[in-house]
Amino acid sequence: MVLKTFGWSFAITAIGLAFAAWQWGWEAFGIVLILSILEISLSFDNAVVNAGILKKMNAFWQKIFLTIGILVAVFGMRLVFPVAIVAISAKVGPIEAIQLALDDPPRYEALVTDAHPAIAAFGGMFLLMIFLDFVFEDRDHKWLAWLERPLAKLGKVDMLSVCVALIALMVSAMTFATNAHTSTGHADKSATVLLAGVAGLITYLIVGGLSSYFEDKLEEEEEREHEEEEKAKAEGKQVSAVGLAGKAAFFLFLYLEVLDASFSFDGVIGAFAITNHIFWMALGLGIGAMYVRSLTVYLVRQGTLDDYVYLEHGAHYAIGALAVILLITIEHEISELITGSIGVVLIAASFWSSVRRNKRLELEAATGPAAKA
Repeated sequence: MVLKTFGWSFAITAIGLAFAAWQWGWEAFGIVLILSILEISLSFDNAVVNAGILKKMNAFWQKIFLTIGILVAVFGMRLVFPVAIVAISAKVGPIEAIQLALDDPPRYEALVTDAHPAIAAFGGMFLLMIFLDFVFEDRDHKWLAWLERPLAKLGKVDMLSVCVALIALMVSAMTFATNAHTSTGHADKSATVLLAGVAGLITYLIVGGLSSYFEDKLEEEEEREHEEEEKAKAEGKQVSAVGLAGKAAFFLFLYLEVLDASFSFDGVIGAFAITNHIFWMALGLGIGAMYVRSLTVYLVRQGTLDDYVYLEHGAHYAIGALAVILLITIEHEISELITGSIGVVLIAASFWSSVRRNKRLELEAATGPAAKA
């Protein structure tokens, strides 16, 4: 089962890492490996959400999502999007950005360095909003209860996450952007940081709005199909559970694509905190995206989505850490090793906490009534 599901991911990993080492050396090998792990870590909750929705669909729409969807996820968001970010922020065409990366690395590096404050502000705000919306929401399972309980109570205040994010942006612009690093030394990038940060916030709100729209449409279609099923049962007709099809499945597909795009933002943006090399970035994120898709299929086939309840928490804390790091890197450089390791450590800690919780519940079930986690 594992080899069948992850076979293509294993093969692409071996080929991608070998190519990185052969073409650029062992430094590239390490960065690509870190980016792959980062993408998998940040997108694990994406795989869980995708699997929970994908299992409702029939075989045809599952195949559409796992074929057409993978083209959008890998080639669209992980390959084209990083180039587009560099091209827009550096004010050059996408073809010119690629040519500069190939033919004139020093100039490309200078352009990326000059554009980094804008990239960091945009990405930092987008990631910060994902983190804040997560920690300000009351959840059944709490990993760090001492922190998450009071934050959930604060989250009852409307638009609190937007207010906190804007305050963080203003502080970053006044603290870091006034002396930001550029290829020519230091410069005041306050206006650029503020503009890019607001753009990141708007992008998050648009993506969230689209997701909510598709989710509402989905609920309407599911309710309608449920009524049709109940009517068929009342008339004595046989109802077969083949998964959602038609309009409901179509809205599911659109909703999944918007969700996948929104989750891929954090990996792409977070990658800029590790490297500015677009080819290393695309290769590492592409490998990670393959594993996310394989993991989605595995979770659907195994039907075990709720075993490790704290992994989603670990992923979002990693997103929050990356958001802070990106805002700090507007002025100060931070080692890629530190940046890449934080997410891995948080995911590992949340996984271990989930395992301990499961063992505790098993013991309680064997000795008496299980207490709530």
